[in-house]
Amino acid sequence: MKLDLAVPDYSTLSRRAGRLAPLPRERSEAPGSLELVLDSTGLKVFGAGEWQETKHGKTPRRRSWRKLHLGLDLETGQIECSELTTDDIGDPSALPGLLDQIDCPIARFLADGAYDGFATRQEIARRFADVEIIIPPPKTAVAGPVAETAPTARDLDVLAIKAHGRIAWQKSTAYNQRARVETQMGRWKSVIGDRLRSRTLDNQRTESRIGVSVLNKMTSLGRPTFVRIS
Repeated sequence: MKLDLAVPDYSTLSRRAGRLAPLPRERSEAPGSLELVLDSTGLKVFGAGEWQETKHGKTPRRRSWRKLHLGLDLETGQIECSELTTDDIGDPSALPGLLDQIDCPIARFLADGAYDGFATRQEIARRFADVEIIIPPPKTAVAGPVAETAPTARDLDVLAIKAHGRIAWQKSTAYNQRARVETQMGRWKSVIGDRLRSRTLDNQRTESRIGVSVLNKMTSLGRPTFVRIS
């Protein structure tokens, strides 16, 4: 087109990627309360190790990973919060940063047993009033010392599992809906990929935020609806 336009090169884009501000969320209407479900998965970091192994037959160094944490709204299918951390950061440690991104009430919070613990429940309850927390306690969990007189929500879960079994508890609390976020992780790896191309952590975080924006845009274009006919 013979236009005199200044186009930044790849190195310039790479340097600036780490300073890119978080992309704004686009919502068609004011959000109500969320039914938030959290999970995490590992993403492989693309580096020189694999190239040396393929090209020169050298043994690569230990592969490094990043941990992608996603929070999905069960009602809309949108990713409401995300965080990329190093692989040594546990799920409870990443929780405050994820909750900082939520700007509306949470009616229900679902997560797997990795989030079980008093600190996690206290953090969620402190931020969101009247939230229903559905986190399965481990098999070795026991009710607290005052469970008979003033049971906590976790005590009630422990007692329900002891009385009726874990499968019955999952059905009664709709915990099985947590599989939706696992499906989202599979969708990420099939659409965005299972590895990160950027080299630095800041750039990798920008890369993951762009991936969140891409998947949310795809979701906003339309989802299938299911109607019972019999």
